[in-house]
Amino acid sequence: MEIKKRSEAQPPSSSKRLVIEQVVEMTGLEETAVLELISMEWVRPGTTGDGQFLFETRDLYRLGKLSRLCKDLEITTTGGSIIVDLLERVEKLEARIEEMRKLI
Repeated sequence: MEIKKRSEAQPPSSSKRLVIEQVVEMTGLEETAVLELISMEWVRPGTTGDGQFLFETRDLYRLGKLSRLCKDLEITTTGGSIIVDLLERVEKLEARIEEMRKLI
């Protein structure tokens, strides 16, 4: 039985969770930026028994949106995270308004 190094570890093939290396590759964010966002609790990935982060699809979506904003607007990840949070709040409020319109 071959034991993989931590940097080569992958989630089980049936898993919908992603390890940090996959997230970095798919979003284009630096690993240090992703770790900073975790420390800010902007994303809250699960962890394996050995402490490796496992990201959900929704985390990948948010991080991808953040990455695009930061690149397009040339802003920091902290600034981008605030914008993404505000955009998500606007989307939720618009959905609530639409629900209320249907009740009228």
